[in-house]
Amino acid sequence: MATARDWVAGARPRTLPAAIVPVAVGTGVAIGYGHFSAWRALLALIVVRLVAAGLAPPRQVLTAAGISFAVACLAGFVLAATTAWWLLAVGAAAVAAAWTYTGGRHPYGYRGFGEVAVFAFFGLAAVVGTAFVQVRSLTWLSVAAAVPVGLLACALLVINNLRDIPSDTAAGKRTLAVRIGDTRTRLLYAGCALVPFAVAALIAVVRPLTLLTFAAVPLALPPVRTVRAGAVGPALIGALGQTGRLQLAFGALLTLGLAVRI
Repeated sequence: MATARDWVAGARPRTLPAAIVPVAVGTGVAIGYGHFSAWRALLALIVVRLVAAGLAPPRQVLTAAGISFAVACLAGFVLAATTAWWLLAVGAAAVAAAWTYTGGRHPYGYRGFGEVAVFAFFGLAAVVGTAFVQVRSLTWLSVAAAVPVGLLACALLVINNLRDIPSDTAAGKRTLAVRIGDTRTRLLYAGCALVPFAVAALIAVVRPLTLLTFAAVPLALPPVRTVRAGAVGPALIGALGQTGRLQLAFGALLTLGLAVRI
């Protein structure tokens, strides 16, 4: 029987920013356009946070995952019913992506497509969707803001897969990190952690305060240095936590910069 500590650890609290940040940024976009709906933002957060764990017996995990999906689907249904029914298709795709990431006969997370899915759902779909249900229209700014958010979400996965290259290789799991190798994976992580600042600078043309995100640069440098220096094992776990803090700080500053028009 899994303990409460097992469930908390299995929920991967270090990756919680990947769910919170896109909803916050999407809401920042909405506020910048003069729209805000707290309950819609809350429902969007519930939909985004689709995380299952593996530290409990399979039957318990299946039950917990089923409950999580049911609650997320209910929240998504309410948003679709009050906004646009086509959102149900996006929600169905998100559920399918979450379920087949490591489940099913051919989990795509073990075939090198994990980062693509993370960028699509924790970046584009989450940010654009959150903004859409509040603004009631698709905006180019939400798409632009989704890029740095998606990249930072990918950074979390990249560093996890980097750490697991030896064990994944032995198990026959062909993650992107296994496919491109250790050196290129470290370069990919650096890009995912640093390119968001360049995108924020471009967004600053229309939302000058997004330059506030550069205050988070000191949080980006330590994990990038650690990864580029060839760290393995526990050192990468520390860098994962630093990446989560970077994502939270960058997301908060980007949200502020998008929300305030000057």
